[in-house]
Amino acid sequence: MAGQLSQSTDQDLDKLRRLSAADHGLAVVVTQRADGGPLCSVVNAGLYRHPVTGAPVVAFVSRGDAARLDHLRRRPRATLVFRAEWEWISVEGQATLAGPQDPIPEMSISLPQLLREIFRAAGGTHDDWDEYDRVMAREGRTAVMVGLDRVYGNRST
Repeated sequence: MAGQLSQSTDQDLDKLRRLSAADHGLAVVVTQRADGGPLCSVVNAGLYRHPVTGAPVVAFVSRGDAARLDHLRRRPRATLVFRAEWEWISVEGQATLAGPQDPIPEMSISLPQLLREIFRAAGGTHDDWDEYDRVMAREGRTAVMVGLDRVYGNRST
């Protein structure tokens, strides 16, 4: 049912995977600006396991100079919406950042490896991973991982 809140279930995770794959991982992400208003943008995101807790999260890679990172540092919550035709699912949750300005000492993998894995989880592929790593470092790319605190959407069609 549209708007109905739920705990994250296997059914929710399956729907997230399916809708993410249906449109190249494209999702609308909403963060909160300093004035309290929403900032909406489109990212490539996918289902991933948090590198420290192992919990399922929706993750994406963001440019280091993106306004959404400043917003998430102040208010670390985000909403993402995936859709394909008339079917949609939203995820709201606590955001964790991992990047040059946001190190996570407990992480057991390197930042370049994390960025690669999240990129692949969002459906990305690359022919030259060394070049990918160089671009990610040059642009200060940061991993954004959003917990599945609330998952809701409409019924599958």
